[in-house]
Amino acid sequence: MNRRFLCIVVAVLALGLLAAPLAVEAQTDRSKPRIAILFVSVPTANLSGPKPKEDSMAAFLEGMHELGFVDGQNIVIERRSAEGQADRYPALLQEMVNLGVDVLVVSGAPILVQAAQQATRTIPIVMVGLGGDPVGLGLAKSLPSPGGNVTGSTFGVDSAMNGKRLALLKEVAPRISRVAVLHPPSDGPGASTESAARALGLPLLAIPVDASQPITGTLTEVSRKKADALLVGGGRVLRYQREIVEFAATNRLPAMGVLPGYARAGGLMGYGASYYDLFRRSAGYVSKILKGTKPGDLPIEQPTKFDLIINQKTAKTLGLTIPPSLLAGADQVIE
Repeated sequence: MNRRFLCIVVAVLALGLLAAPLAVEAQTDRSKPRIAILFVSVPTANLSGPKPKEDSMAAFLEGMHELGFVDGQNIVIERRSAEGQADRYPALLQEMVNLGVDVLVVSGAPILVQAAQQATRTIPIVMVGLGGDPVGLGLAKSLPSPGGNVTGSTFGVDSAMNGKRLALLKEVAPRISRVAVLHPPSDGPGASTESAARALGLPLLAIPVDASQPITGTLTEVSRKKADALLVGGGRVLRYQREIVEFAATNRLPAMGVLPGYARAGGLMGYGASYYDLFRRSAGYVSKILKGTKPGDLPIEQPTKFDLIINQKTAKTLGLTIPPSLLAGADQVIE
């Protein structure tokens, strides 16, 4: 064996030894189940780390940990957000499909869940708090037996909850007389909401929010119609949550959100299904799917826990006094 050939052999062996740990590491990473979790409008920075700022992300991690799954140890969790830009959904979803994730966990804006189903008919999709009827939207055959690759939970399709929201708003701000309902174009206030408003003597002003247009026109319409309170819907309306909160503060309008997180964002109150609970429970779906259960065999759940959050700081700014009984019954009071 000549000296030159020996040097080449030694070099090849050395490179092989250096590459081996990297290959093993890549193999190990690929052997871990990979879960993607996608949000609509949460700042991406709030999703990172073992203790993320975003409550929904923290709830999911908590649920996974309770079931024996820890990100970076025996699973890999890809965290993404469209940050309020619906045109980013297809690219984010295609990225996850290209990564070959084992499960897609998708927050419940109907347009995002539908985009996920269009992106893949094979990867299991767990929707969390779908803001609509999964059967009517073509996502499932039925709630008990969804079929296909989509399962998870809904936000609740019964608009009767708005009656409770209006009653709470009237209790906190008894002088209000005209409530503007900001809702997605495809989802008006509903008959039960209108009936509850009549019983409370509150005329409703139904104002659709087109997520493809600036919110300025919608808020101008609220002022033009002289609304003195707001009922803020979910779905695509969430894209403009910050602007709506600022508008309500500037115009001293008490506002109730159909999502508890509206109060955390600076609104007066939020009452609705607990997204923390829904995201924590979604971990159970992921666990069952990773263990071999087909998503189409897992029933779609309705929310069972509802949260009332009151922003006391906002109330003081608006000159409102929250009744002590209401404060005592709230799930969270933001001081």
